[in-house]
Amino acid sequence: MSAREIREKGSAELVEQLLALRREQFNLRVQQATGQQAKADQVARVRRDIARVKTVLRERELAGQAAGTKA
Repeated sequence: MSAREIREKGSAELVEQLLALRREQFNLRVQQATGQQAKADQVARVRRDIARVKTVLRERELAGQAAGTKA
């Protein structure tokens, strides 16, 4: 998922996406621990997606705070 796609979503959608990504990360860790993982790059991809979502959410939070202090 690209940063552009993430920025197009609403904040509520991003929170839901973050929860889904964290569930997926947990499942991948369980698979890795039991030796069932097929693709090694999935763990890194999910970690990066989580970071992207959290970054966009934080940017929006800071933008909201900045708008609130200027008013």
